[in-house]
Amino acid sequence: MFRITFRILHWMAPYKGRMIAGFMISFVNSILIALPIFLAAQVFARIMSQETISNKDIFNVFLAMVFLVAGRFVMTYAKSRLHESIAYEMTADERLKIGEKLKGVKLGYFDDQTTNNLTTTVTTDLTFLENYTMKMIDIVINGYILITVLILSLLTISVQVALVALSGVILSLISIYLLERTSKKNAPLYHQQQNQLIEKVIEMIRGIKVIKTFAKEDTSLKSFYAAVDNSKRVNTKVELQYTPFNLLHLLSLKVISVFIVVCAVILYFNGHIDLSTLIMLSIFSFIIFESIEHINSAAHVLEMIAVTLEDLQQIKEAPTLDEGGHEIAVQQHRIEFDHVEFSFSNKKVINDVTLEVQPGTSLAIIGPSGSGKTTLCNLLMRFYDIDKGNIKVGGIDIREMTLPSLMSQISTVFQKVYLFNDTIYNNILFGKPDATKSEIIEAAKQAQCHDFIMSLPKGYQTVINEKGNNLSGGEKQRISIARAILKDAPIIIFDEATASIDPENEHLIQSAIDHLSEGKTMITIAHKINTIKNADQIIVLDEGQIVQRGTHQELIQEHGIYRDFLSIRDQSESWKIESGEA
Repeated sequence: MFRITFRILHWMAPYKGRMIAGFMISFVNSILIALPIFLAAQVFARIMSQETISNKDIFNVFLAMVFLVAGRFVMTYAKSRLHESIAYEMTADERLKIGEKLKGVKLGYFDDQTTNNLTTTVTTDLTFLENYTMKMIDIVINGYILITVLILSLLTISVQVALVALSGVILSLISIYLLERTSKKNAPLYHQQQNQLIEKVIEMIRGIKVIKTFAKEDTSLKSFYAAVDNSKRVNTKVELQYTPFNLLHLLSLKVISVFIVVCAVILYFNGHIDLSTLIMLSIFSFIIFESIEHINSAAHVLEMIAVTLEDLQQIKEAPTLDEGGHEIAVQQHRIEFDHVEFSFSNKKVINDVTLEVQPGTSLAIIGPSGSGKTTLCNLLMRFYDIDKGNIKVGGIDIREMTLPSLMSQISTVFQKVYLFNDTIYNNILFGKPDATKSEIIEAAKQAQCHDFIMSLPKGYQTVINEKGNNLSGGEKQRISIARAILKDAPIIIFDEATASIDPENEHLIQSAIDHLSEGKTMITIAHKINTIKNADQIIVLDEGQIVQRGTHQELIQEHGIYRDFLSIRDQSESWKIESGEA
């Protein structure tokens, strides 16, 4: 418990000054809690000795009590002002740090981590830290501050009673240690099943259309029901394992409270203390352990916090791309791959690729599925770092550039278009944040999407739904092209941009692509003949190697993948349903 507490305090080091000030206030507050008992004991002693108590004395006692109560209120309020917002400020900073971190991690990190796990860590887990971290720290530290002050107060009255009270703290620590051992094993299990439950809920929501389409509600929801049942089973098991230690903790405190009274009575009958002191010690016995009664619950929650901090630490330690580069203004945009090799999950994906693309020319990449086409483009954008060789843009190794400097040279139209849950205007603006309205409209016109945007009730202010479900595939594709046109980068990458587009939209998209690629260095990954046959250079990839290269006219003369590819494409594109007679 204390190990985790110190770890949390280290995590919150930027707010160290406020935390120390808060704990000092807690110390003063603890004294204010103890003083009324001493004051009451003094009054009771005077009554027992039949001393005359004047109205002035009564007023002074009343005034002192009011002062002490008011002081406690002020101290509690001051501590809350100092402490309560720390966790919220800290987690807000953490979210921003994680966002910055994820911007720089290698793309492979997202292949290894599920979106659900990352989302849970950044949202649910950090919300858990917001709500509980500072509260648990306060329970532990303030609890032990108060018990320390009270035991020190007892030392001024009776060493024997103080030692009895100290034994209660020791027994409490033993029971909490045993509880911690169990909690340390259970916390990761609890956290894991919570993540699994969240994952199944998200999976069910995302797949509900498919589930209903195939009328497989009962079958498909089995995993969801199993996750819910597992959550119930794990939670029940965990709570049952904690019960004996919770009872041991509370029982030890209650028993020692009784022993304090017994010890005080023995001291009284042996003449070591008077009746007023006996009564005061009896009052002490009721309140002395209040501050640490709930520390057992805090110990369990702190173990949960430790697991969450581990998840955050894993994100912080995720491999990042080397940011030792510089802001470099590239003068010309010749692209060079020099004996490039790259492996993913111990499998070589790109093998000794040497390639050059001159500025203002076009390169088409074809090859079987999994041959490395998209990976080659990802390496150019430095989504991954290569194992061997080097990649240059304008004669400069891309590792010498900062990532923003490199990406300012490249526009990409991805195979799977991603649009933000925002207005169409802001989605296009993403390509150039300082663009004017007229520039955005001009980009939309060149991308052949201005007309359909204006036909919408809110025009450019139309909000795109999550996943862009209120737009067709072709409309989304053209908006993404408008975004790339607005960016006006000298290098364009089409990642299968013309695949899976209906004929109605294809000519509009091709027109948009023509506008986008004017005067640019263009790399195209495509399956449609018309988008690649006019390329200045074509390469054919197979198992990560360039097996053919040349122009369309050169490659159709060779036996190989390219000619086979054209033959299959000719058959598929010329295929049609012929009417027959019954």
